[in-house]
Amino acid sequence: MKNSTIAHQQDGHRKLLATILIFVLLVTVSSPAFPCTRVLWSNNGQAVVVGRNMDWFSPEAAVDLYALPRGIERDGLTGKNTLKWKAKYGTVMAEGADGINEKGLTGSMLWLAESDYGTFDPSQPSLSVGQWLQFYLDNFANVEDLVEYTNESPFQIVGGEFDGKKIGVHLALADASGNSVIIEYLDGKAHIYEGNEYTVMTNSPTYAEQLENLKQYTGFGGDSPLPGTTEAADRFVRAAYYLNNLPKPENNREAIAGILSVMRNTSQPFGVPDPARPNISATRWRTVSDLTNLVYYFESATSPNLIWIKLTDLDFSEGSGIRKVDLKGNPDRIGDATVQMEPSEPYANQVVSEN
Repeated sequence: MKNSTIAHQQDGHRKLLATILIFVLLVTVSSPAFPCTRVLWSNNGQAVVVGRNMDWFSPEAAVDLYALPRGIERDGLTGKNTLKWKAKYGTVMAEGADGINEKGLTGSMLWLAESDYGTFDPSQPSLSVGQWLQFYLDNFANVEDLVEYTNESPFQIVGGEFDGKKIGVHLALADASGNSVIIEYLDGKAHIYEGNEYTVMTNSPTYAEQLENLKQYTGFGGDSPLPGTTEAADRFVRAAYYLNNLPKPENNREAIAGILSVMRNTSQPFGVPDPARPNISATRWRTVSDLTNLVYYFESATSPNLIWIKLTDLDFSEGSGIRKVDLKGNPDRIGDATVQMEPSEPYANQVVSEN
């Protein structure tokens, strides 16, 4: 779709909010209805790998995997002073919720009820929350550079509401060196935690509180036993504990298996009965980003098969076209899905134009 407009900005903003609704607001008002977990394993001696669980209230949680080339022009969808950019790097995305770029930067968007992006000031540079992750993956090769940009070129993140429910998310990103960053907005200000020690992220409470809570448990300075519920704070502790106790892998296969074992341990089963929380989430899919070898793995909870995409085998050159692996229509795929990618329209309204 060279030199063509995909969608008008005003209509795009409406569609984007609808997309975010599907992504994060098919839930109850309470944040435990939308839990997710992210874990970074960077010191295993084989590969820097990041695992992520997507937990969702609705069983209609399937996603397709997209390859987005360099050169796509995007718009932050926030009006006159919205950020505009041209993608510097190609990416593989699970419909905006999770992804990796060709330089080995990966990112995950997770729910955080406490998120507060501040009062929107239309005179300042800004970016819709739905474009936040894509902006970083399009423009940066590593965590250090994106943190420097965020600190030196501040911009507003613009959230929104749907049916009175506030959209609130925070981001976790990591690069091929093992560097990591957690970014969350509280009281209108970005709180940034950068360093390879920031390996785990779940949901509420805020990240500072999660780190403080961790100290009371065995292995982290305290003597409390390992917690067993699926609440975000408990999943945070279990993920950190099992990550710290993973055996050293002898090869890349064992590294992938190791991180998947932690993600499965912090998953939520289907159908947990709780009258007070009728819309409780279950783990619908999970991903693993191999940042050393540039492979993106995907596993659906409704399929016994692991699939993967090798970014080194994809053509990300400008004008090469958007492609996808259709998992909604063909959930029984297995193994290397790189060659199964086919030309596609963009998902929702993430793309403004492709030159």
